[in-house]
Amino acid sequence: MTDLPPANVRRASQPQASTGSVLVSVAAAFDPDRLTQARRLAGLTKRAVAEQLGVSAVAVGQWEAGTHPPRPDHIGVLAEVLDVPPSFLAAGRPYARLDDSAAHFRSLRHTPAHQRAKAIAFAEQVWELVYALERRVQLPPVDLPGFSAGEVSKGAVGGDPLQAAQTLRRHWRLGTEPIPRMVRVMEAHGIIVTLVPFAGNATATVDAFSTSHLPRPIVVLTPDRANDVYRHRFTAAHELAHLLLHGDAVPGDLLQEKEADAFAAEFLTPGAVIRPQLPTRMDLKALERLGQQWGVSVDSLVYRCREVGTVSDPAYRRAYQRLAQLRNLGLFQAEPVDKYPGEVPALITRAYALAEEHGLTMPALAQELSYRLPRLRLLLGQETADIRPQLRLV
Repeated sequence: MTDLPPANVRRASQPQASTGSVLVSVAAAFDPDRLTQARRLAGLTKRAVAEQLGVSAVAVGQWEAGTHPPRPDHIGVLAEVLDVPPSFLAAGRPYARLDDSAAHFRSLRHTPAHQRAKAIAFAEQVWELVYALERRVQLPPVDLPGFSAGEVSKGAVGGDPLQAAQTLRRHWRLGTEPIPRMVRVMEAHGIIVTLVPFAGNATATVDAFSTSHLPRPIVVLTPDRANDVYRHRFTAAHELAHLLLHGDAVPGDLLQEKEADAFAAEFLTPGAVIRPQLPTRMDLKALERLGQQWGVSVDSLVYRCREVGTVSDPAYRRAYQRLAQLRNLGLFQAEPVDKYPGEVPALITRAYALAEEHGLTMPALAQELSYRLPRLRLLLGQETADIRPQLRLV
C-alpha cells in the first residue's frame, strides 16, 4: 500500500479538508501498532482507554490486534485521550517495533510493568526522531564491536566482562587513562544517549535502561541519577556493558547485572592501573582525590579496594559505615551532572541544531513525525528535569 502522509500535511495541501474527512482518512490508514505505542506513552491500560471512549476493553484490544479498526469518530476521541494528533494513529511513517523483552532495565524488579512499557515506547520514538534527523545530518557511525543493524554478534568482545572492558578500551583507543567524558565518548561512537524525564515524576522508577535491538543502540539515563555525576557515569558504563554482552539474553538476570557492574568498574578504572594507586589502608581522603582523578565515586573505590584485595572485609565494611556518617554531617556530597557538560547527552540536540541551520524547523519536524511540539521538545532534550527542590512561596 502507498504510504500516506500525515493528516496534518494533507490539511496543509488541502485547506478545504474538514476535520471529519481527516478522521476518515486516518481511519482508513489506521496503524494498530501506533495505537499501542500511544497508549503506552500515555501510561494507560486498554481498559482505561475503553472507559474514556465508552467502549469495551475487548474493542480496544481488537483495534490494537488489527482485527477491527476503529471508526473515524473513535479516532478523534482516541487522539484527545492519548494526547497525540490524529495523524499519529495512521500508517506511513518509519517505525521500529521494540519487543518488551528487548530492553535491559537497571531496576527491572522495581519497575512496574506499565512504566517499562512506557519506557520502551519512548525508546521507539527516540529512534524515530534520530532516523528523521539522520536523513538530514551525518551522525557518527555506530562503532560497537559486533553490532550491526540491531543485532550484536555473540563473543565479539569475549564473554568475560573484564576482558570485554579491556577490549573495548583498545578498540576505542582509550588507552589506560581516566575517561574524562563518559557519555560523550559513547555518543562519539554512534550510541544514542538520552537524559530526559520521559515519564514525568515516575521516571525515577525506571532508573536506566538500554537496548541493542534497534538500528542504533540506545541508552536511556534518568534525571534521578543526575544529581551524582559519578553514579551517572557508572550507570552509563553499566548500560554499555549490556549492549556489548547481553544483546540476545533475557533481561533481568542477576548475573547479568553483576557482569555489567564488573564491566563498568574495569572500563572506568582498569584494574592493572588502579590497583597500585589504591591505598593499602583505608584512607577516605586519598580515595576522594583518586576518585576525582578517575571520575568515580569514593564508594566505588572502596569496593575496588576490597575487590583487588588491598583491604580486608572488616575494613571495607567500616569504611562504608564511616562514609555514611560523614555524609550525614554534610561531607562527601555528590556533584550534579550539569557541572560536567561532557556527561550531558548532546548528540540529538546538536544534530537538530545543525539540521535547523540548513532549513529544518521545529513545526515541520513535528508535522513530519506527527508529534505535538511539547513531545518533540522533550525528545530533543529541550525540556529537562531540574533536580533541585522547588521553593514555593504562599
